[in-house]
Amino acid sequence: MRPDLIATLEAISAQKTTPLAEWEKSQALAQSSACDKVFLTLETSPIPALLQEPSVVNAPLKGLAFSVKDLFDVAGSPTLAGSTVLQGTPAAPFDCPAVARMNHAGGAFLGRTNMVEFAFSGIGNNPHFGTPAAWDAISDKPVLSNGQGHVPGGSSSGAAVSVATGAAFIGLGSDTGGSIRIPAALNGIVGFKNTARLVPTAGAIPLSTTMDTACAMTRSVRDAVLAHEILASRKVARASRGLSSYRLAVPTSLMLDGMTAGVQKAWERSLQKLSQAGAQIVEIPLLEIKELAGLLATGGFSAAESYTWHRHLLTQGEAQYDPRVAARILKGANMKAFEYLDLQAGRATWIARMQAALHGVDAALSPTVPIEGPTLASVAPGAERDDTFFAANGLLLRNTSVVNMLDGCALSLPMHHAGELPTGLMVWQGPMKDDDVLNISLAIESALRTA
Repeated sequence: MRPDLIATLEAISAQKTTPLAEWEKSQALAQSSACDKVFLTLETSPIPALLQEPSVVNAPLKGLAFSVKDLFDVAGSPTLAGSTVLQGTPAAPFDCPAVARMNHAGGAFLGRTNMVEFAFSGIGNNPHFGTPAAWDAISDKPVLSNGQGHVPGGSSSGAAVSVATGAAFIGLGSDTGGSIRIPAALNGIVGFKNTARLVPTAGAIPLSTTMDTACAMTRSVRDAVLAHEILASRKVARASRGLSSYRLAVPTSLMLDGMTAGVQKAWERSLQKLSQAGAQIVEIPLLEIKELAGLLATGGFSAAESYTWHRHLLTQGEAQYDPRVAARILKGANMKAFEYLDLQAGRATWIARMQAALHGVDAALSPTVPIEGPTLASVAPGAERDDTFFAANGLLLRNTSVVNMLDGCALSLPMHHAGELPTGLMVWQGPMKDDDVLNISLAIESALRTA
């Protein structure tokens, strides 16, 4: 894996490198074949004004590069959300709060990253601008099976690959049902989905106003801590507890079903390493997870809320949409008002029962996704591959979306070895347990890397 953000910041402080030298590396990687179809636009200035200020070395990010998912407003450019139907819309007059906070911290904007159109899929496909291929940050190589590339995961697809390849140190993205953690798992990096209320989503095109979360991907957990501190404008309370002091639950309902042999091997190996490092791991049924299917039977928040935003655009230009995305949005037209209100009330009750069930543990552990990413060819655009696409999409979103319904927080970190297809381990808890999840993840990352 390439050097992470913290190591590079330390190298700048020790005068072993410079912000300009790192910017040139980032630009070269962003323009390389590894980042094919990753960026929709790139910063054109060879030397951003930020890097010409001597004081940049005193800023938290010291002029290091970050990428921005095409969902977020960046001053001076239009926000298209990976679509063509929004082409011709005016440029954003100012940065959204998340981008503004990255800039204020001394980050250097590298470019807008490719994404699933309107963020509505966990696969990563984009039929308009092409789909970037997954890159394994652990081995620093493309993810291949018999010479075939794999999907990067979505919806923050380009953001993930920008971080995995080393082009960006932080990839700003969003997570509504897993759109940070899924691509993190499929590219061998870290993705932290904070409690949604902690980072403003203003200035981002919504998928679900109830579930959307602005958050980021990085190359290590310690980088994730810093990125979250910047985006949430707060300090994470760091703990000095060892791994043996944590009681970690493995929910057996749903989350372990249908694992491929590769994911199961990495999962069992990781749990064994954590147990050997002293972690207190206990299995719990957490049967409440099985109630989600009934709760969502009339449709989820994303379809209803996205249809509200898109209904006029669809009337005028449905043919310009990715058919798979349009089909999911249009399902929201059928939800009745009482069903939507029942869903809100049912979710609140379910969250309370989930919190009670998790009260006796510090965090829960699950595979981020039960399968490896499919090959690009197997789920490429085309009605003849729709069944394969939607089956894989459902599996990729299954575990991660539980945390979104919980209004919780979760971090995905790599659990595969170099040479294996990328997989992720998810550390998760209920709302406002972000500091616990980050501290536990730091300890888990250390155990998995040294065991």
